[in-house]
Amino acid sequence: MEGYFDHAASTPIHPEALAEMNRLAQTVFGNPSSIHNFGRQAAMELELARDVIAASLGVKSHEIIFNSGGTEGDNTALIGVAMSQKDRGHHLITTAVEHPAVLETMHYLESQGFEVTYLPVNEKGQLSVNALKEALRPDTTLVSVMYANNETGNLLPIKEIGELLKEHPTIFHTDAVQAYGKVSIHPKELGVDLLTVSAHKFNGPKGVGFLYKSDQVHLPAYLHGGEQEEKRRAGTENLPAIGGMAKAASLLTPEAMAENAQRYRQFSEKVTNALTDSGVNWQLNGDPEHKLPQVLNLRFPKVANDLLLMKLDLQKIAISTGSACTAGNIEPSHVLEAMYGKSSATKESIRISFGLGNTDAMVDFLANSLVALVSQMQD
Repeated sequence: MEGYFDHAASTPIHPEALAEMNRLAQTVFGNPSSIHNFGRQAAMELELARDVIAASLGVKSHEIIFNSGGTEGDNTALIGVAMSQKDRGHHLITTAVEHPAVLETMHYLESQGFEVTYLPVNEKGQLSVNALKEALRPDTTLVSVMYANNETGNLLPIKEIGELLKEHPTIFHTDAVQAYGKVSIHPKELGVDLLTVSAHKFNGPKGVGFLYKSDQVHLPAYLHGGEQEEKRRAGTENLPAIGGMAKAASLLTPEAMAENAQRYRQFSEKVTNALTDSGVNWQLNGDPEHKLPQVLNLRFPKVANDLLLMKLDLQKIAISTGSACTAGNIEPSHVLEAMYGKSSATKESIRISFGLGNTDAMVDFLANSLVALVSQMQD
């Protein structure tokens, strides 16, 4: 028995998405920018994929910009807004628990003379909308708050923030990489102007994603060259990957998302019930009332998380100790540090994340392995 429980880092490609990628790679090889028949066929497939993605968010097709994924999308949105709005102000707001793709971009913008406010979170990892309201200034041009945290699974108050920002001219960006395909997202209803998504988090291929950009937002091109993506993102589009992403997105209907959520809640309960029944000392990190069902961040006091990860890996069980983008980094989780400060919890916590391919038998194996290892390590 083995089990992959690191779907928050990356997911396996859905077989139907892979089949679509193969079809496009083998039969639709023209450049979408070419005017001959082969190019027109590729352009048609590209726009069909764009329509699928746009429909999933309830937005206009031309508001979708295809790109290489979350990091490019976050960089495009944050740097683009900051630079284009600098005549109006130099103040930006984000949170202390963002993905490195946002935090490192904000650090770069600070080096360029911008002022960034990093909002704190409480011990449950939740953000106070009142704290955001107090941080807003007349010269605030951008607010960037992630939709769901990649380490705890916490759902942040995006709708409430959108309501607050209706009275302020600032632009609202959300990194929805972890949330897309897990919960229903409609940017226009939420008051979101820019939204970042990456395909490999919802059973699409790696290296492709998209940025939703509202018509109301002026965003200069981040990459320069050809006139692809309505002159907003130069470079020949990766049609097979985009098609695979669109196929994966089309499978995530409201009914499918509800079924997945119920199954992942049951998986989480299997694990936590086994831990409780065995008498293992554990606690949940995050907000149990407002979180994605597939992410389970657990703390085991007196258990070094790196050692536990290695012991599980020897049993062919894959989990993580935090964001995959900081893997190999000996520094503690910045998310847990924001929640608990300089606490031992940052080095005693693991992240389990469920997804496509996980079965009850796999989860039972995970739960039993955790009980046995943690019991031994806590003695």
